[in-house]
Amino acid sequence: MCRVLPDVFVENQRHLFDLAYRLTGSAADADDVVQETFTRALAAPPARTDVPWRPWLVRVATNLGRDVLRRRRSAVYAGPWLPSPLETDDLADDRPGPEALLGRLESTSTAFLRSLEALTPKARAVLVLRDAMGYSVREAADALAISEADVKVTLHRARRILEGHDAGRAPVDDAARAATQRALEALLLALASQDPKNVEACLARSVRALNDGAGEFPAALRPLDGPWRVSRLLLGLGRKPHARDPRVEVRLLNGLPALVIDFAPRGGSEPSSSTLARRAEVTSGASVRLAPRIAPRAVLRVEVDAEGKIARLESVLATRKLTGLR
Repeated sequence: MCRVLPDVFVENQRHLFDLAYRLTGSAADADDVVQETFTRALAAPPARTDVPWRPWLVRVATNLGRDVLRRRRSAVYAGPWLPSPLETDDLADDRPGPEALLGRLESTSTAFLRSLEALTPKARAVLVLRDAMGYSVREAADALAISEADVKVTLHRARRILEGHDAGRAPVDDAARAATQRALEALLLALASQDPKNVEACLARSVRALNDGAGEFPAALRPLDGPWRVSRLLLGLGRKPHARDPRVEVRLLNGLPALVIDFAPRGGSEPSSSTLARRAEVTSGASVRLAPRIAPRAVLRVEVDAEGKIARLESVLATRKLTGLR
């Protein structure tokens, strides 16, 4: 069995990660689920090792993912919880199986992962297995150790709960990627001008900014709403003592362009006007919980409305949330 397990790992590791990431919305938690699944396979393998291991591995990983969700929801979280960024430049937007309703990119989108937070761990697992991973009713029932009738009823209820979220969720396609890229470029140019009106012109009237520092780094504990507040926040970042000469990259994260910012150590040279355009860590002095150190890295992602204005900004700073970046 020990000689077989490395081959089983190579064959199933990516599939299990894809499942666990959609279940938990966290790359770090997905990695933990995969590792624990194979640890259990080594300690107590399935009764039959001469047949494909995947159904057994999926059953273990699904249960572990549901445990992660239960623990997270019973714990106190500092500020908004946001899905962790994941590199998706190598994912084709196709469906992983004939039963899947969602493409691979759509099922990793930040908007979709946020909407899954409205479901119970059981309902989330059913919907992910059926609509995102393309499992049949029988396969989903086996993975969850429930009846096929239970799978059907749970899936129907989960889809109804997500109807409102689905109605407002834009597709993850070339048009969305182009619109997001334009919005990021316009925002950076506006920040370079240091003119609040230019920054406000990039933002929708209903714009909302959220920050996930997980209590590890200073970050806003409440959402920030409205163009005036969000623009002043973004412009104020250039005066933060830690925001010096950041290295900024545009990467495809969760199917859409986003900014990955690596901040230079304190004490660097004064930033230029072009550098000021790259301040992407979102914090708010009025609602900051002090932390012992400053985030060395941040991801800024945006969502745009039908007019191409930024309707939502999300800043992710917590170290554990950024393990999905290469």
